Amino acid sequence: MPVLEREKLDAEVASLDGWQVRDGALEKSFQNGDFSGSMAFLNRIADAANEADHHPDVTISWDTVTLRWVTHSEGGITENDVAMARKSDALAG
Repeated sequence: MPVLEREKLDAEVASLDGWQVRDGALEKSFQNGDFSGSMAFLNRIADAANEADHHPDVTISWDTVTLRWVTHSEGGITENDVAMARKSDALAG
């Protein structure tokens, strides 16, 4: 799947809630209340990522999970990353 061209990427990012392009990836932090909430959210993300065979870069601290979606094999952000960003928002509730 090809990397999104700048104009298409800008339009997709504008349609996402709170996502930003940072260092070549779609990035967003999710507040989950506490560590248990963060782990529960991350487990939902892991299940969806395994189902899609597309996995994020993840940073977790006590109540915050930061997801970074990028298709490393393509060298940038693709439609798969945008779809998974939308899925992440849905899983956050």
